[in-house]
Amino acid sequence: MRTALLQSSGRPGSVVENLKVLDEAAGRAAAAGAGLLAAPEMFLTGYAIGDDIGRLAEPADGDAADAVAEIATRHGVAVAYGYPERSGERVHNSAQLISADGTRLANYRKTHLFGCFERDHFTPGDQPVVQAELNGLRVGLMICYDVEFPENVRAHALAGTDLLVVPTAQMHPFQFVAESVVPVRAFENQMYVAYVNRVGEEGEFEFVGLSTLAGPDGIARTRAGRAEEIVLADADPDFLAASREANPYLKDRRPGLYGSLA
Repeated sequence: MRTALLQSSGRPGSVVENLKVLDEAAGRAAAAGAGLLAAPEMFLTGYAIGDDIGRLAEPADGDAADAVAEIATRHGVAVAYGYPERSGERVHNSAQLISADGTRLANYRKTHLFGCFERDHFTPGDQPVVQAELNGLRVGLMICYDVEFPENVRAHALAGTDLLVVPTAQMHPFQFVAESVVPVRAFENQMYVAYVNRVGEEGEFEFVGLSTLAGPDGIARTRAGRAEEIVLADADPDFLAASREANPYLKDRRPGLYGSLA
């Protein structure tokens, strides 16, 4: 499945403008033959927007989700995107996957919150593995800091995730995560990992870009620079099956030895 990564910080503070950016990107992704367009963490509202996070937060089935579904349907491409999710009095840092026919396939709440900023504004989720079937692949969702915990990604591997989509807000000076950690996660867990970042300065943060889709051989199929752009690469199920046969990490595990780790 051809996957398009939208590396952009959009227009922080404006859901309307960010939907326009997503619409334009979906058109470009569909024209390039993509089956999935992935946007960064908190894309619909912006990341460093302070108390506007709570003001702009919506339910998973709210108006913004309906607007994304309309974009996905009109362009015929599935969309994964980050947004602040309102659930009663709580706000979660969430990512949602909507199919090309507008169906809400999966919604994930970030389980590992990064730093005081996130802990002040969000409630962590408690479901580590969220998946959906899309175009012959089992697609999993995760957000930014979550991918830096090997247990998290291994849980997806054990659950059969083929393509792990990771909307992120990766900031300076942690660019080594995009450059080194993400390809290693893909290799050690025998999956594709699509890591799609924000870019540029926003509030107190400087986002580093470097969005990438890494394969199960640990090689980046595509990598963005440090400007706003869309990059594309393929997640190939046949190559994935061959790689898993050649690198049987999951088969060779000895879980009885690892109990103390938890």
